[in-house]
Amino acid sequence: MNFIKAVSFALVLLAANNFIIAQGPDKILDAIINRAVEVSPRLNVLQNKKEISISKIPQSVNLPDPMLTLGLANLPTNSFSFTQEPMTGKIIGLSQAVPFPGKLNAAENVLSRDAEINQQEIDDAKNEIINEIKKIYYDLRFTREAIRIAEQTKNNLRQIAQVVNTKYTVSKASQQNIIQIDVEITKVNEKILELKGKESSYLASINSFLLLEFDSPVQTGKIPEILAADLSINMLEEYAKENRPYLKGISIAKEKALYMKKLVNYDFYPNFNFTVQYSQRDEISKTSTPLNDFLSIFVGFNLPLNYGGKSSAKIEESELMEKMYSDQYKASLQMLNKSFGQSTSKLNELKEREKLIREGLLPQTEQLLKSALANYQVGEIDFINVIDAQNKLNDIQTNLYSLRTMYFKELSQLEFLTGKKLFK
Repeated sequence: MNFIKAVSFALVLLAANNFIIAQGPDKILDAIINRAVEVSPRLNVLQNKKEISISKIPQSVNLPDPMLTLGLANLPTNSFSFTQEPMTGKIIGLSQAVPFPGKLNAAENVLSRDAEINQQEIDDAKNEIINEIKKIYYDLRFTREAIRIAEQTKNNLRQIAQVVNTKYTVSKASQQNIIQIDVEITKVNEKILELKGKESSYLASINSFLLLEFDSPVQTGKIPEILAADLSINMLEEYAKENRPYLKGISIAKEKALYMKKLVNYDFYPNFNFTVQYSQRDEISKTSTPLNDFLSIFVGFNLPLNYGGKSSAKIEESELMEKMYSDQYKASLQMLNKSFGQSTSKLNELKEREKLIREGLLPQTEQLLKSALANYQVGEIDFINVIDAQNKLNDIQTNLYSLRTMYFKELSQLEFLTGKKLFK
């Protein structure tokens, strides 16, 4: 009976571990995410792309450099003398091209939207990295829990093996029973090796995000119970509209198309060129007649004739871009709603299945194993029933954590799609 008490106590401990609820956020996971975001080469590339967009703004929204003109006017070719003719002068001029008022500001509005779009790309990539890390972390956490369950199962089988060997010595168990228990222990060992291989793979994946050695240690917390999630498609859609960087980027791109249209409208207005010239004249040498200098002022402007409809074509292009981004936004929402419907259904399914195992199958299977152990001890049932009960308990415990892991991975996917943390 000591054997039964020992196994029963182990089962109680195992059941207690099943119902540990993580209090507060997973600080280990948060630390991993913060490190991955900090060192991410992908985010650095996108940040550089944004800085490039910002650097383009002053290149296009300032006045062009003024033009300095130096020249000689009406210099006689027979003598090349500055004092022979009164029309001869030395000229210095300065000209400045000036776009139509408001055009530079319109160009700045267009270019600044590129930097905003780049920022949304950064935020969406950041959320994608967080989602990927969370899923790998959850898989790693489950794998380690599965290893723990398998180790506990192996310990239980070893205790059962002691009973079988004891009964074999008094001819109450067959050698086949001994072989069978050894086979079961070997199968569990094989499963543990397989799980440890997966653990190493997940560990390497996480460390790749952290830019660390592939086998650097990564801690994981307990797998909490499933949260009570009350999520509707309409609620998730509103979250996505408010928070999803990808949708924000499309909206900003549509806004950019509107600003492009305003900028193109300035092509129908003239640009100006202001010129000031000063002409210095020397006195005529033959008559010693002093001459006055000249000051000339010119205002030039282009004639916006829209040859070949080039400006009209730009307006049509901006209008088509606006429509394209509007349709892209609607199409993205349509795809998101499809994903939201699938995810909410999946979450509800996993929640119900987890509850069924936690409240029904798990305690029932634990009781089944206890009963099988007691009945085998007194010789009322065959050894194979004990093995079968132990394997069922192992499968149900593993499945419980698997359902919880799938639930949190699905929740992480929803958080990525909405751009919002749904549970703290």
